[in-house]
Amino acid sequence: MVSGPVAFVLGGGGVLGAVEVGMLRALFRADVRPDMVLGTSIGAVNGALVAADPTEAVTDRLVRLWASPEASEVYGDSVARQLRRFAARTHLHSPRPLRRLLEAELGEETTFADLRVPFRCCAANIERAAEHWFDSGPLVPAVLASASVPGLLPPTEIGGQHFIDGGIVNSIPIGEAVAVGARQIFVLQVGRIERELTPPRRPWEIAQVAFEIARRHRFAREMAALPEGVRVHVLPTGGPGPREDSPWAYRDMAAVGRRISRAYTASRRYLATHLER
Repeated sequence: MVSGPVAFVLGGGGVLGAVEVGMLRALFRADVRPDMVLGTSIGAVNGALVAADPTEAVTDRLVRLWASPEASEVYGDSVARQLRRFAARTHLHSPRPLRRLLEAELGEETTFADLRVPFRCCAANIERAAEHWFDSGPLVPAVLASASVPGLLPPTEIGGQHFIDGGIVNSIPIGEAVAVGARQIFVLQVGRIERELTPPRRPWEIAQVAFEIARRHRFAREMAALPEGVRVHVLPTGGPGPREDSPWAYRDMAAVGRRISRAYTASRRYLATHLER
């Protein structure tokens, strides 16, 4: 049905990444399976689990994970405690809850070689000021590095180098998927590229808008530069929910179920009309 090699590309977006679970369920039910998985930030978290179990069963596991107390603990500190920590350090949250969650779901000793399909995740290297792709060695530290959002989590140290969230350098890595041989690419994105940007009105929106312009510019450039014979499907989220542009939206776990359901329905409709039969 789908000519390969097939890549699932899972983009960044914090708690909005729940929509990727709905998209994954739609893909598996349409009989689309990945030959490779690439992820950035929360997309690396979701993507690592998919690479470990590239079947529909992983979506049930992801639904339970996203609704779990362990997931809520990742950003679970009170606002007052966060601000006290931020005054003395470089980040609001401890990385320990996310590391514990990853170790529980993926296994402390799991390596990239243990996964059922090839997996790559992106992080930004501080010392080299460069994009870095992990595709070998221990899995959990690499995924943690890819999801180390600046200001929220501290940099992750691996091999004497420090890494922060891959969304800083490559939020939706379709170009990397092409570079490693994908011919059919399914983009699982969190919905930001679906919405028109507006000028900032509040101080914190200035950085948000600037970062979003940079992120979308790279995505648009890579889409425009696709080589002949490569097909890209950008799966829809089903539309944004309320408060998803607030500076605290990354902590809002209450809307997880709705996000998953919306994205599943929208992606099922998309695949029913766009897949080559």
